[in-house]
Formats: sequence, C-alpha cells, structure tokens
Amino acid sequence: MTLLDAREYHPEKERRKRIRIISLIVIVLVVAIAGWLNRFWPQKRIADKFFSDLQGQKFEQAYGVYYADPDWKQHPQNHAQYPFNEFMQDWGPGSPWGVIKSFRIYGESNCPGGGSGVVVDVIVNNRSEHAQLYVDKHDKTISTPPCDLEFQSSFNLFPPAPGSPEFSEETLRR
Repeated sequence: MTLLDAREYHPEKERRKRIRIISLIVIVLVVAIAGWLNRFWPQKRIADKFFSDLQGQKFEQAYGVYYADPDWKQHPQNHAQYPFNEFMQDWGPGSPWGVIKSFRIYGESNCPGGGSGVVVDVIVNNRSEHAQLYVDKHDKTISTPPCDLEFQSSFNLFPPAPGSPEFSEETLRR
C-alpha cells in the first residue's frame, strides 16, 4: 500500500472512535475523583460505628470498636494501657461529652507529617468543641490524634433543613 492507496476516510467511524476515547477519559476521571473523595471512607465508617455504639449506650461494643477487637473481654490484659473503666470515664455518661444524643462526622484528614492513620473530626451533641479520633489505617484501632487539626466548614450538597437539630443561624452565613 502506498501513500496514494490510502484507506478511504469514514467520518462516521472516526466520530464513533472519538466518542469512545472521550467517554473513556471521562469515565476514568469520574472514577478517580470518586476514589479521591472517598479515600477516608473506611476510617469514617469505623468512627461512625464507634459513635453509634456510644449513642446507643453499647459501651462494651464501642470499646471493642476502639481496639478493633470485638472479643476484648476474653483477654482484657491486652488492653491494659487503656482499661475499660478509663474508657468509661472518657466516653461514658459521666464523661465530659455526657450522654451522646447526636453526632455528625464533620471532616477527616491525614496529619501534616503523614502517619499511618486518619484524623476524624466529629460534632457531638451539637457542641462547638469537636471530638477528634485517630483511626489507624492498618489495624483499624482508634486513639487520640498525634496532631491537632482544625477543620473548616466545607461545601455541603445537602445542608441541614430549618428546624433540624443541625440547623443554626451559622448555617445561613456559610
């Protein structure tokens, strides 16, 4: 085949090829963005489970989530550095947080210096002071954060409705 014997140009075939390539690029971008936006999903889920157990006053289950060890009662000596009675002082009804009636995950991020976990910021009982947990990516345990992060208000696709517990005059100013 020589240059003068080139294949016949089919505009419809080229248009379909261009559409396939553009579609593939768009799909790859959408998947990449969705993956990036949900990169902390496992840690958020653990924090949500922890606070759901606290809200339901299932403190023993919450302690199991804290250590990623649902059978912690079989070997409490493995958790001697933070025994259950200290956990109850920090998270039980008599804790500084009081009885947890509501919570909302406000944000999540890595510490600036890196690390093996994610800081999850949680609004507890609509208080201005937020609870922060450090969820390890590898063993899924919870601890206090090694860094102090301040989370800014972010874009919320579904803002709280007027009259809901999360709604305030501050919501209007955002």
